[in-house]
Amino acid sequence: MHPILKSYIPVANIITQTFGKNCEVSIHDLTQPESSVVYVANGTVTGRKEGQSFNHLIRQVLLSKKFKDDCTANYLFEADNGKKIKSSSALIRNPEGEVIGMLCINYDLTLSYLIKEEVLGFLPELTQDEMPVEDELPNQDVTTIIDELIANIIKNKDKDSLKRKDSVELIRFMDEKGVFLVKGAIDKVAESLGLSKVTIYSYLDEARGKK
Repeated sequence: MHPILKSYIPVANIITQTFGKNCEVSIHDLTQPESSVVYVANGTVTGRKEGQSFNHLIRQVLLSKKFKDDCTANYLFEADNGKKIKSSSALIRNPEGEVIGMLCINYDLTLSYLIKEEVLGFLPELTQDEMPVEDELPNQDVTTIIDELIANIIKNKDKDSLKRKDSVELIRFMDEKGVFLVKGAIDKVAESLGLSKVTIYSYLDEARGKK
Protein backbone atom coordinates (compact mmCIF):
# COMPACT_ATOMS: atom_id res chain seq x y z
CA MET A 1 0.00 0.00 0.00
CA HIS A 2 1.26 3.47 -0.89
CA PRO A 3 2.27 5.20 2.40
CA ILE A 4 -0.07 8.16 1.83
CA LEU A 5 -3.07 5.84 1.57
CA LYS A 6 -2.52 4.42 5.06
CA SER A 7 -3.73 7.71 6.52
CA TYR A 8 -7.14 7.11 4.91
CA ILE A 9 -7.79 3.87 6.82
CA PRO A 10 -9.24 5.69 9.89
CA VAL A 11 -11.42 7.72 7.49
CA ALA A 12 -12.78 4.53 5.94
CA ASN A 13 -13.46 3.02 9.35
CA ILE A 14 -15.23 6.06 10.79
CA ILE A 15 -17.49 6.36 7.73
CA THR A 16 -18.71 2.77 8.06
CA GLN A 17 -19.11 3.15 11.81
CA THR A 18 -21.19 6.27 11.26
CA PHE A 19 -23.48 4.92 8.53
CA GLY A 20 -23.77 1.35 9.76
CA LYS A 21 -23.92 -2.15 8.30
CA ASN A 22 -25.20 -1.06 4.88
CA CYS A 23 -22.12 1.08 4.24
CA GLU A 24 -18.80 -0.12 2.84
CA VAL A 25 -15.64 1.86 2.15
CA SER A 26 -12.73 0.69 0.03
CA ILE A 27 -9.32 2.25 -0.58
CA HIS A 28 -7.60 1.70 -3.93
CA ASP A 29 -3.90 2.02 -4.68
CA LEU A 30 -3.89 3.06 -8.34
CA THR A 31 -0.12 2.68 -8.58
CA GLN A 32 -0.89 -1.07 -8.67
CA PRO A 33 -4.05 -1.17 -10.84
CA GLU A 34 -4.33 -4.94 -11.23
CA SER A 35 -4.68 -5.41 -7.46
CA SER A 36 -5.78 -1.93 -6.52
CA VAL A 37 -7.98 -2.75 -3.51
CA VAL A 38 -5.69 -2.40 -0.49
CA TYR A 39 -8.24 -1.89 2.30
CA VAL A 40 -11.94 -2.60 2.79
CA ALA A 41 -14.11 -1.59 5.72
CA ASN A 42 -17.29 -3.71 6.01
CA GLY A 43 -16.77 -5.63 2.77
CA THR A 44 -19.97 -7.64 3.29
CA VAL A 45 -21.94 -4.98 1.38
CA THR A 46 -20.53 -5.81 -2.07
CA GLY A 47 -18.15 -8.64 -1.23
CA ARG A 48 -15.13 -6.44 -1.94
CA LYS A 49 -11.78 -7.98 -0.91
CA GLU A 50 -8.20 -6.79 -0.75
CA GLY A 51 -6.20 -7.73 -3.84
CA GLN A 52 -9.08 -7.21 -6.27
CA SER A 53 -8.99 -4.55 -8.98
CA PHE A 54 -11.13 -1.48 -9.60
CA ASN A 55 -14.39 -1.81 -11.56
CA HIS A 56 -16.02 1.59 -11.92
CA LEU A 57 -13.09 4.03 -12.04
CA ILE A 58 -13.23 4.83 -15.74
CA ARG A 59 -16.82 4.17 -16.82
CA GLN A 60 -18.70 5.64 -13.87
CA VAL A 61 -16.19 7.98 -12.24
CA LEU A 62 -13.80 9.56 -14.76
CA LEU A 63 -16.20 9.53 -17.74
CA SER A 64 -19.24 10.63 -15.73
CA LYS A 65 -20.76 14.04 -16.45
CA LYS A 66 -20.80 14.47 -12.67
CA PHE A 67 -17.01 14.10 -12.38
CA LYS A 68 -15.69 17.35 -10.91
CA ASP A 69 -12.99 18.30 -8.42
CA ASP A 70 -11.59 14.75 -8.50
CA CYS A 71 -14.79 13.03 -7.42
CA THR A 72 -18.09 11.60 -8.61
CA ALA A 73 -20.93 11.22 -6.11
CA ASN A 74 -24.03 9.05 -6.03
CA TYR A 75 -23.70 6.83 -9.10
CA LEU A 76 -25.56 3.53 -9.09
CA PHE A 77 -24.55 -0.04 -9.91
CA GLU A 78 -25.61 -3.59 -9.10
CA ALA A 79 -23.06 -5.63 -7.19
CA ASP A 80 -22.21 -9.24 -8.04
CA ASN A 81 -24.35 -10.32 -5.10
CA GLY A 82 -27.39 -8.57 -6.64
CA LYS A 83 -27.51 -5.64 -4.22
CA LYS A 84 -28.35 -2.18 -5.57
CA ILE A 85 -25.50 0.11 -4.59
CA LYS A 86 -25.16 3.90 -4.42
CA SER A 87 -21.50 4.79 -4.70
CA SER A 88 -19.29 7.85 -4.43
CA SER A 89 -15.60 7.91 -5.33
CA ALA A 90 -12.85 10.46 -4.75
CA LEU A 91 -9.35 10.42 -6.20
CA ILE A 92 -6.34 10.74 -3.89
CA ARG A 93 -3.24 12.62 -5.05
CA ASN A 94 0.30 12.82 -3.76
CA PRO A 95 1.99 16.18 -2.97
CA GLU A 96 3.14 16.39 -6.61
CA GLY A 97 -0.47 16.23 -7.80
CA GLU A 98 -0.27 12.71 -9.26
CA VAL A 99 -3.25 10.40 -8.77
CA ILE A 100 -2.16 7.54 -6.54
CA GLY A 101 -5.41 6.22 -5.13
CA MET A 102 -9.14 6.40 -4.70
CA LEU A 103 -11.57 6.19 -1.80
CA CYS A 104 -14.97 4.66 -2.57
CA ILE A 105 -18.10 4.70 -0.42
CA ASN A 106 -20.69 2.04 -1.28
CA TYR A 107 -24.15 2.08 0.30
CA ASP A 108 -26.66 -0.74 -0.06
CA LEU A 109 -29.95 0.70 -1.34
CA THR A 110 -31.77 -2.63 -1.67
CA LEU A 111 -34.06 -1.99 1.30
CA SER A 112 -34.52 1.65 0.26
CA TYR A 113 -35.73 0.55 -3.18
CA LEU A 114 -38.22 -1.86 -1.62
CA ILE A 115 -39.57 0.93 0.57
CA LYS A 116 -39.65 3.28 -2.43
CA GLU A 117 -41.71 0.81 -4.48
CA GLU A 118 -44.13 0.44 -1.59
CA VAL A 119 -44.47 4.21 -1.13
CA LEU A 120 -44.84 4.89 -4.86
CA GLY A 121 -47.81 2.55 -4.91
CA PHE A 122 -49.68 5.21 -2.92
CA LEU A 123 -48.48 8.21 -4.96
CA PRO A 124 -49.66 9.53 -8.36
CA GLU A 125 -47.23 9.00 -11.22
CA LEU A 126 -45.29 12.01 -12.47
CA THR A 127 -45.74 12.96 -16.10
CA GLN A 128 -42.63 13.56 -18.22
CA ASP A 129 -43.07 17.33 -17.88
CA GLU A 130 -43.12 17.01 -14.11
CA MET A 131 -40.00 14.85 -13.87
CA PRO A 132 -37.06 16.67 -12.26
CA VAL A 133 -34.20 17.48 -14.60
CA GLU A 134 -30.71 16.84 -13.31
CA ASP A 135 -28.21 19.61 -13.92
CA GLU A 136 -25.40 18.53 -16.20
CA LEU A 137 -21.96 19.29 -14.81
CA PRO A 138 -19.02 19.83 -17.12
CA ASN A 139 -16.77 16.80 -17.53
CA GLN A 140 -13.20 17.26 -16.36
CA ASP A 141 -10.34 16.34 -18.69
CA VAL A 142 -9.20 12.87 -17.68
CA THR A 143 -6.41 12.31 -20.21
CA THR A 144 -3.61 12.78 -17.68
CA ILE A 145 -5.24 10.40 -15.20
CA ILE A 146 -5.71 7.71 -17.86
CA ASP A 147 -2.10 8.15 -19.02
CA GLU A 148 -0.91 7.63 -15.43
CA LEU A 149 -3.17 4.60 -15.05
CA ILE A 150 -1.82 3.02 -18.25
CA ALA A 151 1.73 3.68 -17.09
CA ASN A 152 1.02 2.01 -13.74
CA ILE A 153 -0.53 -1.03 -15.44
CA ILE A 154 2.49 -1.48 -17.71
CA LYS A 155 5.34 -0.36 -15.42
CA ASN A 156 6.20 -3.76 -13.93
CA LYS A 157 6.04 -5.61 -17.25
CA ASP A 158 9.19 -6.56 -19.15
CA LYS A 159 7.95 -5.24 -22.50
CA ASP A 160 10.77 -6.83 -24.50
CA SER A 161 10.03 -10.34 -23.26
CA LEU A 162 6.21 -10.30 -23.25
CA LYS A 163 4.76 -13.25 -25.14
CA ARG A 164 1.72 -12.73 -27.34
CA LYS A 165 -0.65 -14.43 -24.89
CA ASP A 166 0.65 -12.22 -22.07
CA SER A 167 0.17 -9.11 -24.20
CA VAL A 168 -3.39 -10.18 -25.05
CA GLU A 169 -4.17 -10.69 -21.36
CA LEU A 170 -2.77 -7.24 -20.60
CA ILE A 171 -4.95 -5.68 -23.31
CA ARG A 172 -7.95 -7.69 -22.07
CA PHE A 173 -7.49 -6.29 -18.55
CA MET A 174 -7.37 -2.72 -19.88
CA ASP A 175 -10.41 -3.33 -22.08
CA GLU A 176 -12.45 -4.80 -19.22
CA LYS A 177 -11.61 -1.78 -17.07
CA GLY A 178 -12.72 0.67 -19.78
CA VAL A 179 -9.32 2.13 -20.65
CA PHE A 180 -10.09 2.09 -24.38
CA LEU A 181 -13.28 4.10 -23.90
CA VAL A 182 -11.04 7.14 -23.60
CA LYS A 183 -9.97 8.80 -26.82
CA GLY A 184 -6.28 8.34 -27.55
CA ALA A 185 -5.83 5.37 -25.21
CA ILE A 186 -4.95 2.98 -28.05
CA ASP A 187 -2.16 5.33 -29.17
CA LYS A 188 -0.87 5.68 -25.60
CA VAL A 189 -0.82 1.93 -24.98
CA ALA A 190 0.89 1.27 -28.33
CA GLU A 191 3.54 3.90 -27.54
CA SER A 192 4.07 2.57 -24.01
CA LEU A 193 4.52 -1.02 -25.21
CA GLY A 194 6.60 -0.07 -28.22
CA LEU A 195 4.06 -1.63 -30.58
CA SER A 196 2.03 -0.40 -33.53
CA LYS A 197 -1.64 0.56 -33.26
CA VAL A 198 -2.42 -2.27 -35.69
CA THR A 199 -0.88 -4.77 -33.28
CA ILE A 200 -2.85 -3.37 -30.34
CA TYR A 201 -6.08 -3.61 -32.35
CA SER A 202 -5.16 -7.20 -33.22
CA TYR A 203 -4.62 -8.05 -29.56
CA LEU A 204 -7.88 -6.29 -28.69
CA ASP A 205 -9.80 -8.34 -31.26
CA GLU A 206 -8.33 -11.52 -29.84
CA ALA A 207 -9.12 -10.46 -26.29
CA ARG A 208 -12.73 -9.84 -27.32
CA GLY A 209 -12.95 -13.27 -28.92
CA LYS A 210 -12.93 -12.07 -32.51
CA LYS A 211 -10.07 -14.39 -33.40
